[in-house]
Amino acid sequence: MSDITLTKKQTIALDALERPEITEVLFGGGAGGAKSFLGCLWVIINCLKYPDTRWLLGRSKLKALKQTTLMTFFEVAKILGMSAGKDYTYNAQSGEIDFDNGAKVLLKDLFLYPSDPNFDSLGSLEITGAFLDEVNQMTHKAVQIVSSRIRYSLTKYDLTPTTLMSCNPDKGWVYNEFYKPHRDNTIKPYRMFIQALAMDNPNLSPHYIENLKKLDENSKQRLLLGNWEYDSDPTKIFNYESIVSMFSNEYTEAGTRYITADIARLGEDETVIYVWDGWQLVHALAYGKKPLDYTDDMLKKLAREYRVQHHNIVVDEDGVGGGLVDFGNYSGFVNNSKARQKTNYANLKSQCYFEIAKKVNSGEISVKFTDSEYKAKLIEDLEQIRDWNSDKDEKLRVIPKDKIKEMTGRSTDYSDPFMMRMYFELAPPPKTGNLTGLM
Repeated sequence: MSDITLTKKQTIALDALERPEITEVLFGGGAGGAKSFLGCLWVIINCLKYPDTRWLLGRSKLKALKQTTLMTFFEVAKILGMSAGKDYTYNAQSGEIDFDNGAKVLLKDLFLYPSDPNFDSLGSLEITGAFLDEVNQMTHKAVQIVSSRIRYSLTKYDLTPTTLMSCNPDKGWVYNEFYKPHRDNTIKPYRMFIQALAMDNPNLSPHYIENLKKLDENSKQRLLLGNWEYDSDPTKIFNYESIVSMFSNEYTEAGTRYITADIARLGEDETVIYVWDGWQLVHALAYGKKPLDYTDDMLKKLAREYRVQHHNIVVDEDGVGGGLVDFGNYSGFVNNSKARQKTNYANLKSQCYFEIAKKVNSGEISVKFTDSEYKAKLIEDLEQIRDWNSDKDEKLRVIPKDKIKEMTGRSTDYSDPFMMRMYFELAPPPKTGNLTGLM
């Protein structure tokens, strides 16, 4: 440590990581704040201090971890006077770093792959602590799963299960869980957010800061100034603050009740069902792939409970959903079908997304369910919806689902049934009919 000069923000972070009541620390909020350096330093210190412990270095993709975070790890070790082959051994094939005192560092890929939506690959993992670099590129669930695996040798050394995370400003779950509560003085007592910027790092070359100043405005606001609120992406069709405001809007009126459902496909997505009272989203239900008769029974149960007429239930008709439409005689939503009323949209799905975005952005929709996981996923999904290739196509269309999967690792299961609520405004069903299951 004598050869390392810590920044004031790094010192604050290391002090916080020693406090038993703090179990989650988010460090960062800009480029050049020495985020990875701090994380690697913390892991190495713990490995040297606590023999026979296990520490995780994680990032969304293993390739990026090895090309960036791991290189910083070697740099920090060298500054501390350590050398590979003497003080530690790196096994590239197993992705493990073994210290001569029995401590171990595990390199982990924490991307949300469709083939492992519940991170079952981490099921047998036991670690003593974790540093998650660029955590905004991971899902909140990935972080929760990693945190739940921190139990190895804690009692032996009287340690608290602690996760250190880093990221740049991002309007995803880290904004909701850390930055916004920190800003509003409502952050949970076991969490701490420490914003570190390039200007806080006296060891940084002035040329680096000058290069940050030359970035485009959006990147400069985020990476140089650490502005979490700045978002100038012109292709996003939903305003972020308006999305979040849906969960506190109190003035939307109730009305006709509807049910919208997106059905799981191929065992990798979730079936998501929403119940609406006018423009109030009052209930949400999600589960993995189930037989059609199970979902049919669930739709009928919800219809009886909320008194929703049969013709006010719409189901995604693409893929597996088509069988349910036939099975239960529900209205079918075909994503790529023609837009209604001869408007300038490429298809019905795009039309519904653009039109419901107008209602969200003007504060006309409220969400009443309180499940935090459903809330986070709906926000994340709506944040991904963009105007796609509008400069190349005369008709408006939204970003394809496969492109979103590349960015988030999952389908837009939570925003698609949200979008489908607009179906009843564009093609309203008859105003007469019986309640499902009550005929």
